[in-house]
Amino acid sequence: MTSADPVAQEALDRRYMAAALRLARRNAGRTGTNPSVGTIIVRDDGSGPMIVGTGVTAIGGRPHAETEALAEAGELARGATAYVTLEPCAHHGRTPPCAEALVRAGITRVVGAASDPDSRVSGKGYAILRTAGLTVTERVLADEAADHLAGYLIRSVKKRPEVILKMAYSADRKIGRGGAGQVAITGEVSRRIVHMMRAEADAILVGIGTALEDDPALTVRLPGLENRSPVRIVLDSRFRLPADAKLLADIERVPLYLVVGHDADPQKRAAFERLGVRFIGAEIHDGHIALPELLEDIAALGMTSLFVEGGAAVAKSLLEDELVDRIVLFQGEVEIGEGGIATPVDAAHIPAGFRKLRDMRFGDDSCAEWIRDIEAG
Repeated sequence: MTSADPVAQEALDRRYMAAALRLARRNAGRTGTNPSVGTIIVRDDGSGPMIVGTGVTAIGGRPHAETEALAEAGELARGATAYVTLEPCAHHGRTPPCAEALVRAGITRVVGAASDPDSRVSGKGYAILRTAGLTVTERVLADEAADHLAGYLIRSVKKRPEVILKMAYSADRKIGRGGAGQVAITGEVSRRIVHMMRAEADAILVGIGTALEDDPALTVRLPGLENRSPVRIVLDSRFRLPADAKLLADIERVPLYLVVGHDADPQKRAAFERLGVRFIGAEIHDGHIALPELLEDIAALGMTSLFVEGGAAVAKSLLEDELVDRIVLFQGEVEIGEGGIATPVDAAHIPAGFRKLRDMRFGDDSCAEWIRDIEAG
């Protein structure tokens, strides 16, 4: 399926790739160490292009999106174009690589978005396709695909998860008031957006101060998406989380990890383990958890995206260590006033190295997002 008009073909390619990217979001946060990739197969028998197969990486990471889309298309894949949001894999396991599956199915053209930095794939997937005589068009909506796949790309390049820092602050730039528990800063629409962000993350992280002050559940509570709650992680070097915390209430449904020091109370630890709590041992440096080492350990557990919701000290430490990849700031119209806790970052004071990705508005709340470009090394 190619058009004689290159401008029209480019517009068509962007249209179908945008659809593939939307499809890929379906399983974001649920595909383990594999990225959530979208694939759309389109053929044109003379009466206009028609989608004959769609696929998204399955929950758990297998089968891959290309396999799913080819199975749906069947014989209609022969002579068709495949739109894939990430370069098709090129390495052999128990099953052949997706690049070879596309060739065997009779696909004649592949349109790709992001390149795969995995040394087993990088450039090799496209090479297999070209060697077999397929036409390959690369980097269609590549930036948009890299944004969606940031967790996978960062884990591949930096050996740690993508760190997404979300902060909500008031009109007077406060995130709460000490001793007051949770303070409503943003409206209902913004809170729902945050739950959507949780649903697409592998894990959500808070410090023990937030866990003690707010007693949060840190789950997704949008109707129909309750099963998309990410793993919860609490930085608790001195093991202060109480046994009646909300975080332990639904531990059978949503895993909870506590990051503790080596001297954590062994009896309390044993009791929490019986409740289902999992532990990550922490390196302590200058009295604080060593965050770079912790992020490596989190990546080793198979997590690619880490959504950080609090508190101020945790956010400040991550920013100072240059471990934040994405900053999402919500600002409400309320004022907290005297005694409020100052936000560690606001829209007027974004650290160097970030670029603004988008501005949004949710009711009376403003929201903006910044990202740090992914660099090798």
